[in-house]
Amino acid sequence: MPLSAGALARLLDAELLGDPERVIADGGSLENAGPQDVTFVANEKNLKRLAKSRAGTVLVGRRLRDLLPPRPPQTVLFVDDPLAAIVATLAQLRPPRPRRAIGISPDAHVSPSAKIGPGTNVHPQAQIGDDVVIGANCEIHPGVVIGAGCRLGDDVTLHPHVVLYPDVTIGHRVTLHAQAVIGADGFGYRLVEGKHVKVPHFGAVRIEDDVEIGACTTVDRAMIGATVVGAGTKLDNLVMIAHNCELGRHNLMVSQVGLAGSVTTGDYVVCAGHVGVADHVHLGAGCTVGSKAGVHKDVPPGETYIGLPAGPVAEAMKAAMAQKKLPEMRKQLRELEARVEKLAQLLESRTGPAATEAA
Repeated sequence: MPLSAGALARLLDAELLGDPERVIADGGSLENAGPQDVTFVANEKNLKRLAKSRAGTVLVGRRLRDLLPPRPPQTVLFVDDPLAAIVATLAQLRPPRPRRAIGISPDAHVSPSAKIGPGTNVHPQAQIGDDVVIGANCEIHPGVVIGAGCRLGDDVTLHPHVVLYPDVTIGHRVTLHAQAVIGADGFGYRLVEGKHVKVPHFGAVRIEDDVEIGACTTVDRAMIGATVVGAGTKLDNLVMIAHNCELGRHNLMVSQVGLAGSVTTGDYVVCAGHVGVADHVHLGAGCTVGSKAGVHKDVPPGETYIGLPAGPVAEAMKAAMAQKKLPEMRKQLRELEARVEKLAQLLESRTGPAATEAA
């Protein structure tokens, strides 16, 4: 749905610099956008890359206005929040497909004891077990399996092949992407007479309101009690949340994060990609753990930890800088060893072996 730069400026309440009739057909990145595309610049660093962009229209933060050249080649729209503006623009250029009301497909298997709220779609090949309760306006896509006793709130979306093991509780406005698995047994075994004997997991999983869980992510059920994902938390693809973890509200867990059993977090915790956290560790509210860090002890609230093993960012940076100097320090050590050896030989030649040994 193409629109003109002038129409977009009115939509965004933006100040326009350039051609109001310029056609905008799509959006693109600074590097890939073409003459009929719109892109955005949110900071000074990206503003320097704008000169090489072929984009016809660009959304720029108002605070960056004085840093632009007097006559930029693009049509510029000055906005308060470039990221929010590009999202609103793309929603106009690529409107979402309307949701169809299909009801309960005759090709789905729904237990007679299940209760399904009004406006919910159950697509073909979905399977809904005994005593399941599903709220209003949910979307249960093909191949989804919902185990017995599960409870889903309103406006829940389960994308294809999501699996909910029995007795999982899902809050309102939750989205689970394709092949997420919620409620599998935790990885718990004890050694008995030389064999690994499974520890039964009798607990549950509770996913609170406004959570989004990425494709192929797993959240294991608790051994006792519940594994909890707090309201507003977002889990990326390929994240592993082990049994009895309790995540606070509005956490962000990036791809390939792995939390061992009984990890707890405060609110607004961020774990970057490939972070590993040992069992029973607590991540304090507002803390950040850098990419590929290995966390083996509690992280205080508000702190940033990086490295393996993870530590405060200042200490870890000092250790990293020292490690870079190891080849030079090794060379210096060898030179010092050679000089000491020469001095010892010189002393021995002047005073004799006995004096050298005494020294």
